[in-house]
Amino acid sequence: QVQLVESGGGLVQPGGSLRLSCAASGFTFSRYAMKWYRQAPGKERELVATITSAGDSTNYADSVKGRFTISRDNAKNTVYLQMNTLKPEDAAMYYCHARYSYSMYWGQGTQVTVSS
Repeated sequence: QVQLVESGGGLVQPGGSLRLSCAASGFTFSRYAMKWYRQAPGKERELVATITSAGDSTNYADSVKGRFTISRDNAKNTVYLQMNTLKPEDAAMYYCHARYSYSMYWGQGTQVTVSS
């Protein structure tokens, strides 16, 4: 059974940090490029960060460059999103996504709230 389980979301003050995790199971994680998306109420889902299967290349949305870092541990079948200097506009449901060729999977999401 394929699973992507996000964790690490919560309430944080502006300027604070959170580290999201996405634990994968049921497929060969090391073959899959991984992405983090987010979706705020009333807005479209937005691609936040991407990491290649080997972890040797990353890309970020302009809105998070310099503040967020995506990483992965293929031995633990886990991808991370370190989020620093959080802003109110970063508040959203964050989803991890796995893709390899025509195969793709989504997690259920973890909520991030940024408020004082």
